[in-house]
Amino acid sequence: EHGEGLSELYDALLPYAGERDDSDFEGGDDYVDEDGDDGTRPISLAIVGRPNVGKSTLVNKLLGEERMLTGPEAGITRDSITTNWNFQGREIRLVDTAGLRKKARVTEKVESLSTGDSIRSIKFAQVVVLVLDSADMMEKQDLTIARRVVDEGRVLVIAVNKWDLVKDSKITLAKLTDRLQTSLPQARGIPIITMSAKTGRGIDRLLPAVLNIYELWNKRISTGALNRWLDGILAHHPPPLSSGKRIKIRYMTQAKTRPPTFVVFASRPTGLPESYNRYLVNALREDFDLPGIPIRLHTKKGKNPYAD
Repeated sequence: EHGEGLSELYDALLPYAGERDDSDFEGGDDYVDEDGDDGTRPISLAIVGRPNVGKSTLVNKLLGEERMLTGPEAGITRDSITTNWNFQGREIRLVDTAGLRKKARVTEKVESLSTGDSIRSIKFAQVVVLVLDSADMMEKQDLTIARRVVDEGRVLVIAVNKWDLVKDSKITLAKLTDRLQTSLPQARGIPIITMSAKTGRGIDRLLPAVLNIYELWNKRISTGALNRWLDGILAHHPPPLSSGKRIKIRYMTQAKTRPPTFVVFASRPTGLPESYNRYLVNALREDFDLPGIPIRLHTKKGKNPYAD
């Protein structure tokens, strides 16, 4: 109730959070997705970013009250604060954190604790809002944070703060979009919200973007639709030869959601080049409208379980 001991609990659970192995999924429509969303559980939302980019000011605007201590000092928010509230009928569990720091540069104990808490926030969140400063967007540390979110299979929303100070918004936005497309191709199409946490301009578009990408993260595609799509893909762009032999891709199914994870059954799965797997993932994202979603694709040796 009071949140006491939660940090210790997170520390105890963290080593096990990534242990689930997705490599042994079985195909078929009888697969039960235990992680699916039933529409009643809260959406876990983390707001992260470098110090002094306006995270706490953003939270105050979202909640309409001074929940976070704010000020000009970088990293003034010392502890993660969890807040639950309702938006458009969905409960959201919000965690605002101190800025992620490079561990080697953190010397004070309190800041070291804040760094670990930010990392845990990403690990246990479902949607992560990465707040950028419009004056120095997508520095190396920003990209490191973004990649961590995607690698964890979470969904990312970019919130560019202090947009009211940008002189040429069209060129600035184009540069940011290009940087994201180049640096994070595995989650192409990440939503970008330009805003001002101080004035409130643009903030009304942030939570709808969060809800939308959360729904896409939970999206399930029927096996029939997947295999009709696969037939068209193979007709136009079959896999290359491997050791002089054509690899036969026989069947495809979605094994789970959160993030959408697919399994391809092939005659020689180890012969499929990584470039072809990337082609399939990009085509899935484009054709099934999954912008910004980290898609997982596994290959297994096997035949179509529904073929005679």
